[in-house]
Amino acid sequence: MGVALDGIAIIVGDYGSGKTEVAINLALERKQAGVDVRVADLDLVNPYFRTREARQQLQSRGVDLVLPPAAYLHADLPILSPAIAGLLRSPSPLTILDVGGDDAGAMVLGALADALSGQRFRMLQVVNPLRPQTATVEGCLKAKTAIESASRLTVKGWIINAHLMNETTAETIADGYRFGQRLAAASGLPLVCITVPQALAAAVPAPDCPVLIIRRQLVPPWQQSDPLAKV
Repeated sequence: MGVALDGIAIIVGDYGSGKTEVAINLALERKQAGVDVRVADLDLVNPYFRTREARQQLQSRGVDLVLPPAAYLHADLPILSPAIAGLLRSPSPLTILDVGGDDAGAMVLGALADALSGQRFRMLQVVNPLRPQTATVEGCLKAKTAIESASRLTVKGWIINAHLMNETTAETIADGYRFGQRLAAASGLPLVCITVPQALAAAVPAPDCPVLIIRRQLVPPWQQSDPLAKV
């Protein structure tokens, strides 16, 4: 069961949640399904593992990527391209905003309130329950409140990205799914999807929610990224 997203999807989450990898793979999966996708890199806080690091993979698959000006591409500066507002006022069938981690990164969304006004959008929070700050339902709800306060927007659903990097197992994914069910019940918000690494796709029983297969694109220099699905 694929992830049927459309409109404007705002992807937020704590540091270490893997939200940027999720944003990249959402874009690639939807493009593979024939959806016209554009991605905006709004991570103005973390200088590492931002969507722009996978611009070649995205652009080679026909995903339009909106970046800061070239002179500031690798800068850790609060620079918003004027193209972002235009992108939101005339969005593609699916427009993904990859927003910086934590409430500090979500503050940038406040500057886009006018551009988002009247548009159909959902803010989705990525959670890795293997991270200390989001290891409990209470921790996830606390992070949600901080992000909402900073962004002046409301989280509308959860994406569970349970992983231990290369140590991830099928049991890790199953435990994460059960955690997501508890989080959804406690918050009253839907579990939009869970993620499963490509290598474990055949080993994880099909859950009762959509699954996003993760092909890792953001890896250290000494590792190779996962091969992408054939176009």
